[in-house]
Amino acid sequence: MGKLLIFGLGYTASRIAAELRTRGWDVRATGSAGDLPFADRAAVAAALDEATHILSSVPPERAGGDPVLETYGAALEGKALFYLSSTGVYGDRQGAWVDEATPTIAQSGEGRRNARADADLAWLDMGARVFRLPGIYGPGRSALDRVREGKARRIDLPDQVFSRVHVEDIASGVIAALERGAPAGAYNLGDDLPCSGNEVTEHACRLLGLEPPPLESLEEANLSEMARGFYMENRRVANGKAKRVLGWVPRYPTYVEGLASLL
Repeated sequence: MGKLLIFGLGYTASRIAAELRTRGWDVRATGSAGDLPFADRAAVAAALDEATHILSSVPPERAGGDPVLETYGAALEGKALFYLSSTGVYGDRQGAWVDEATPTIAQSGEGRRNARADADLAWLDMGARVFRLPGIYGPGRSALDRVREGKARRIDLPDQVFSRVHVEDIASGVIAALERGAPAGAYNLGDDLPCSGNEVTEHACRLLGLEPPPLESLEEANLSEMARGFYMENRRVANGKAKRVLGWVPRYPTYVEGLASLL
């Protein structure tokens, strides 16, 4: 089996690491949950020398620039590279479908800087397999948890729609690419049913036997700048390429199956 070095062992990458270890992979990682301090250049360089595959889940800095590429980019040459990106790189598409052929903000030069889109393009230029991920949910991080904790919101935006993906389906998609030697390029990993966040919240409330939270306008909700930006983007993410090229079949094709498993 291969040797994988993960930059940033967070919620999603930790699931990928756990599954690969059960398959006999040697996995090392930076981050608070990993065994390597990111700033220990000698230790990371030694791990890079041994690694056959590199996965980064480290987001770009808010001011721009990818920490992994800026610090260790020269040592990544010749490695099999994998990067967890975001479908936010497509920007607002007013509810239209996007696929990997859709230009990202960085590619289309839309005139607004987006650090995530710039990092996405930089990893593609390095020859990486770039996984563009929509809203991620899973154990401890789902509409069920938000409803139970009284943190669920319903925002009155009738035309707002987005895609989501269960963390286990991200892991299976990335692992399929690792083990199949997938060609470099972008891959969308999202479920088969883009819909509004309100629809998911309402279904979670039904499963829990609770009343849904009241509808609020964006102004009434008093959201953070980041959350407000999320609601201002509207798109449906197609996943056909991952299914064709990686043989990826999501275990949870919609939020209905996903929430049922988490319940």
